[in-house]
Amino acid sequence: MTLRITILNGPNLNLLGTREPHIYGHTTLAEIEASCEERARDLGIALSFRQSNHEGVLVDWIQEARETADALIINPAAYSFRSVALIDAMKALGKPIIELHVSNIHARDELHRHSITSTAATAVICGLGPYGYIAALEAAVYLTGGGR
Repeated sequence: MTLRITILNGPNLNLLGTREPHIYGHTTLAEIEASCEERARDLGIALSFRQSNHEGVLVDWIQEARETADALIINPAAYSFRSVALIDAMKALGKPIIELHVSNIHARDELHRHSITSTAATAVICGLGPYGYIAALEAAVYLTGGGR
């Protein structure tokens, strides 16, 4: 059976590469997706990679992952700091969840320092830049005991 991993990206991540490159770097979300797809092929896993600026859409996708994924990787972006709806959906998933941040949120300003959604995550990766996505994929494989 092929391991299935879903990666969800929250608001403004579609602007990676151009938005505040001094914080987030110059790599675009499309480039990150391509590197994740390549690593997923190497690991022999099926990957779903999505982005939305809308909280309700992300909640719907998390709920959908109950049937379509073995693990979830989520970069909630700004919703990390305010979304009880995402927390509730994540808690209902019942599968490994890795919360991911491109920047080191612990070194950021007070507004971007404390993720409330991490309370529903199995693990958190932050500050590794785009490589954090690859690290999260490998961690998801480890947490599920899956892969080749």
